[in-house]
Amino acid sequence: MNVIISLSIIFALSELLLALVKHAKSGSSKTRGDKGSLIIMWLSITLGFTAGFFLSGQMNQFWCGFGFVFIISGLIIRWASILQLGKSFTVNVAITDSARLKTDGLYQRIRHPSYTGLLAVIMGFAFVMSSIYSFIAFVAPVFLSVLYRIRIEEKILINEFGDSYLEYKRRTKRIIPGIY
Repeated sequence: MNVIISLSIIFALSELLLALVKHAKSGSSKTRGDKGSLIIMWLSITLGFTAGFFLSGQMNQFWCGFGFVFIISGLIIRWASILQLGKSFTVNVAITDSARLKTDGLYQRIRHPSYTGLLAVIMGFAFVMSSIYSFIAFVAPVFLSVLYRIRIEEKILINEFGDSYLEYKRRTKRIIPGIY
């Protein structure tokens, strides 16, 4: 149980750090358009954690181990994608003045690897909770909020990068390489 609490704290602190450090300032971005998606994601994650832990079942060693792999992998993917974007990454939907279309590294096969990582973390915690009810209560709202946010981001990216983004979109998947 201490490992679960530690991982929860690490995840929460890493997301808080992102919110504080990687928030686009109004003067540093040329395009903004969050449409409340950041708040929706934060609420779905917070409420999902609460509902998930409330509905959690008897801890199962197999599901806990499976969940830990997802959590750690998700954190690595999320932070690697954020580091690869560098100054272009913001927690709010914004295109910075220095932004360039990223199509290599993790972005070579999927358009939104930071969300892939986030969803892996969320699924990991849901697996750790060892309950199908926890899984549904936690994963479904976060997944839907991520899809909403991706739709908003992609509209802005198409407006900013035009045909280059449309071509990139045609040859990559949103979240899962080769699948979706």
